[in-house]
Amino acid sequence: MSVARPISVLIIGTGFGGIGVAIELRRHGFTDLTILEKALDLGGVWRENTYPGAACDVPSPLYSYSFEPKPDWPQRYSGQAAIHEYLRGVAGRHELLDRIEFGTEVTEAVFDEKTGRWTVTTADDATHHADVLISAVGQLSRPQYPSIPGVGSFAGESFHSAMWDHEVNLAGKRVACIGTGASAVQYVPQIQPQVEQLTLFQRTAAWVLPKFDTDYSPVQHKLFARIPGMLSVERLGWWLTAEISSLGLVELPIISRLVARMAARNLRKNVDDPELRAKLTPDYPIACKRTLFSSDYFPALTQPNVEVTTAAVTEITPRGVRTADGALHEADVIIYGTGFKGTEFLWPMRISGRGGRELADVWADGAHAYYGMAVPEFPNFFMVYGPNTNLGVGSIIYMIETQSRYIRQAVQLLAGKPGHVLEVRAETERTFNDALQKRLERTPWNFCSSWYRNAAGRITNNWPGTVTSYRRRVRRLEPQDYTLTPAA
Repeated sequence: MSVARPISVLIIGTGFGGIGVAIELRRHGFTDLTILEKALDLGGVWRENTYPGAACDVPSPLYSYSFEPKPDWPQRYSGQAAIHEYLRGVAGRHELLDRIEFGTEVTEAVFDEKTGRWTVTTADDATHHADVLISAVGQLSRPQYPSIPGVGSFAGESFHSAMWDHEVNLAGKRVACIGTGASAVQYVPQIQPQVEQLTLFQRTAAWVLPKFDTDYSPVQHKLFARIPGMLSVERLGWWLTAEISSLGLVELPIISRLVARMAARNLRKNVDDPELRAKLTPDYPIACKRTLFSSDYFPALTQPNVEVTTAAVTEITPRGVRTADGALHEADVIIYGTGFKGTEFLWPMRISGRGGRELADVWADGAHAYYGMAVPEFPNFFMVYGPNTNLGVGSIIYMIETQSRYIRQAVQLLAGKPGHVLEVRAETERTFNDALQKRLERTPWNFCSSWYRNAAGRITNNWPGTVTSYRRRVRRLEPQDYTLTPAA
């Protein structure tokens, strides 16, 4: 392990990104770390999303740090509680808990050109100073409510799926579920047997693949723990499956066609009613929106206490939900499964770089960064899981580890040049993003509206390739891509 360098690093966020980059820095001798977390516990989306059935749609052996394998995952696709416990355990084993300041929400970060340092202000008006600032707030941290007239007028209980109200008893209730995304396909089958009536308001049908989940047995746990490499083989198998599938986005469209056939077969197998099946049939290319995984979603929708309506929601009234056909669907509870503000990166934090330039202004037409990590005019500032690093297929943890290694190299470069600042060259970042956007034009994401695209139609979230191609490109920080200059 390297000797600790006299350089300070401040990290915002304690999800997989924040914990991952902190571990990478500590493993290479950087001990002056401060991690700020607005909540009272770590975990990011796995702390916040506690709705019934919440789980990852990436197999757990792959959705985990490569350096922290877990032989006793309860299921192949483990649930929220198990993932949250895993992340807590990792943070504890790597002695990060005493580095985290909980209940500390960052409101502003300003770069001081004279000192070459960042000043970070929190909601309680406290300030922190650091040589390097790393944002690890993720892309799915802010729930999005629909802009429907009368949202506040409903007389019953209502909540967003990411802020599930466990005090509300759904048994015997008439429940209106607005939204049919990745969260809805998990909680709808869980609550359907409890409720008197479930009305699902679907704006867009989803491509749904069967989820080949299974409980890991005690025997499997022992084998994973005792036989060297067995868990790695399981991880490698799922990694290869994801890599091959991701080739269907651009290079091998035949793969996407095969996956679409699997999804269509899944629908036919589980939904006999031709009218309901027609409602649940997507009218856009597979992968254009997020492809979902569930083996119990379609069966739940065929139950007698479920109604799927595709009429547009026009109004929320005190009694329920009104649709464009004039019908009022009375409800006791409304659940908004309407996703997150994925394209509003870092908002509402105010980030000011060189010359007082605000990141919100730089990103007025859409967020962009050099491989999702660095932005010109914002020296010594890096992001984990930033713009265009989300995946259509695969594990984001792989991307996080790749980015953590790259950012660690940047910190090492700065540690060797005290008093200097590191900034990606504008022409380098611009050339990269121009090429990236041209490649994105060839992906399915360019042919429908989704949370991957901002209001102007720019795809700001996803990486249009394999995780291998990303890692190969950023395996080594190239000094010529940056300027390393003394602070003014």
